[in-house]
Parts: sequence; structure tokens; C-alpha cells
Amino acid sequence: MGASWMTILLIVFRSTVVYILVLVGIRLTGKREVGQMTPFDLALLLLLSNAVQNAMTGPDTSLVGGAAAACTLLVLNFAVAEGSGINRRFRRIVQGSPTLLIHNGELIMAHMAREHVSLDEVQRSLREHGIAKVEEVALGVLEVDGSISVLKYDDVPDFKSHHRMRFLARKQ
Repeated sequence: MGASWMTILLIVFRSTVVYILVLVGIRLTGKREVGQMTPFDLALLLLLSNAVQNAMTGPDTSLVGGAAAACTLLVLNFAVAEGSGINRRFRRIVQGSPTLLIHNGELIMAHMAREHVSLDEVQRSLREHGIAKVEEVALGVLEVDGSISVLKYDDVPDFKSHHRMRFLARKQ
């Protein structure tokens, strides 16, 4: 026996609410690449998906109910991706913006704490970029996808002198 239109609309509504709640929750938990997920991040993701399943479909376990929930999630995801591609402000809300972690060879501990990035993660990223010490880094940025981009002084011509000139110009 198929689901009624009212049941399908209720599933669409519930799926939309759950999608928004999960999107906001993931956005608030910070930036992290899928490849950088810790075991507890993965456990949270798996448990979260199981926890919200019943909230989306309710007592309806029919194929039509599941298809309505799946289609709603796919359409919402497409709409969010399209909106992010078109509107910069919406993209910043959904994806966030890059965060400066290293500036002029010094770690910015407040930014690392806010983004839940450990010193070990920064050091691992530096090693991946072939850098031995933080002091060799002109800029280190936590990107919106969770990766850490690093620019050495060699990569940025005249970084120190340009940065110093901008700083002195601001002081006057």
C-alpha cells in the first residue's frame, strides 16, 4: 500500500528540517577533510546518520517514503551547491572562510583553538609540505575544505619587506 500525499509532504518537510540541522551542526563543528577524520569524527557521522533516519521518515518505512526522503536530500544538496556557486555571502555561511593559522613564522594559537586544530596537525601538514619548522612559513591557512595550505618565504617574493611596509604604513 502506497504512502498518501500528506505522508510524503510530511517526509519532505521532516527531511528538510533534518538536512538543515545536520548542515548547521557540521558547519559549527569546524573544518576537517574527510581524509583527516579522526575515529570519533567517523563514529559521530555514522551515528548521526542512523539517528536522523527515523526523524525523516517517521513510522513510514515504505519504499515511497524512503525515496521521498532521499530525493528531498538530493534536491536540497543540489540547491545548496548551486546557491554556494552563485552567491558569495551564502557560500561563506555554508562553507565558512579560510582561517589564518601561521603568520610570519608564528602560530596564531587563538585561531587554532577556535578551529580545533592541534599543534600536531599543523606540524604534520608542515612535514607534508617539506617544511621542518614553523619559522620557515610566511603564511599557513586552514582552507574551507579542512586542508592546510602553506607558503614558505621563498614562495612569496619580498614577503617580509612587503609585510613590514604595510605594517609601517598602518602605524602612521
